[in-house]
Amino acid sequence: MTIADLAAAPARAGIVAAGLAAPPPAFSYCSQQYRVLFGSGTTARLGEEVDRLGIRRALVLTTPQQQDDGRRLGATLGARLAGQFSGARMHTPVEVTEAALQVVEAQEVDGLVALGGGSTIGLGKALALRTGLPHIAVPTTYAGSEMTPILGETHHGVKTTRKSQDVIPDTVIYDVDLTFGLPPRVSAASGLNAIAHAVEALYAADANPLTSLMAEDGIAALARALLRIMVDPVDAAARHDALYGAWLCGACLGAVGMALHHKLCHVLGGTFDLPHAETHAIVLPHAAAYNAAAAPAAMARVARALGAADAPRGLFELARRLGLPTALGAIGMPEDGIDRAAGLAVQSPYPNPRPLERAALRDLIAAAWRGDAPVPFEEIRR
Repeated sequence: MTIADLAAAPARAGIVAAGLAAPPPAFSYCSQQYRVLFGSGTTARLGEEVDRLGIRRALVLTTPQQQDDGRRLGATLGARLAGQFSGARMHTPVEVTEAALQVVEAQEVDGLVALGGGSTIGLGKALALRTGLPHIAVPTTYAGSEMTPILGETHHGVKTTRKSQDVIPDTVIYDVDLTFGLPPRVSAASGLNAIAHAVEALYAADANPLTSLMAEDGIAALARALLRIMVDPVDAAARHDALYGAWLCGACLGAVGMALHHKLCHVLGGTFDLPHAETHAIVLPHAAAYNAAAAPAAMARVARALGAADAPRGLFELARRLGLPTALGAIGMPEDGIDRAAGLAVQSPYPNPRPLERAALRDLIAAAWRGDAPVPFEEIRR
């Protein structure tokens, strides 16, 4: 035994006495700089935030479906409203961003306000990256994009992602009141999308104690809220819990790296133009099953947050109870795309608890295409 061993012995003894098998691993944690306003009625402070950022000509961004909501929000800005662009689309197509840029230039816009879910907030990020303009995100779903420095864009059917501090919103306004009109099914799909961020954060290569705490609490908050929202869409406490959980899960997505699940969803969504949130809800139990044996501590936390005995099955059952589709084939993915998706998923190496094997990924995608219940990776390969 060396001097170092003797010195470490008392500390190790204390750890064993406390019931821990080994010292906790070293970690690093980098905090993103966000200004967050959370509560009910917080959109009333939009003008205050516009003034704080020095915006004199704001452009409000929405999807076509939320055009009227954008018009009402923009009206609160009075003379500070430069106009509205309501062409945001899923997966942030580059051609849509270019069309919005023309409006920014024509209207001499000096600030952006993105109202909506991941499609609109993605457009706000794309514009901020290209122009350097300040932007405010006002989420109306639980997607979590507003909490990340990540931008995913689609060009000619191929989705690529980049990470930049320049896309982080200057202010995020979470207003629980804006989520009351979110249809229960959309709420459920969006909430499962958020839960996916937290699941992957728990087994991320750069996971740390703080994000793991946020992840588990976020999963638990959403799991208990979503089922109540399906029964009563205007349950104020449930809506508060869901938005709170989405914030935590989104913060995890922005703080640590993602793995297999998010890679698969980017490939599937960008290649086959599948609905973003539903794709996440379908793939998540299968990705969790693939990684379960390699990340037992993470799966234990997921199961505990869900109140389930098994994390992958718990995620699958939650989606089923929420009435969400469980098969990629049901949301438009062609069966002959399974092999192509498996090939694309292994093209660029990325961290994942279990090594990526093309044949195993093909089996995973095929099971998700059929809508099978998740099966542990070891059983798939037998």
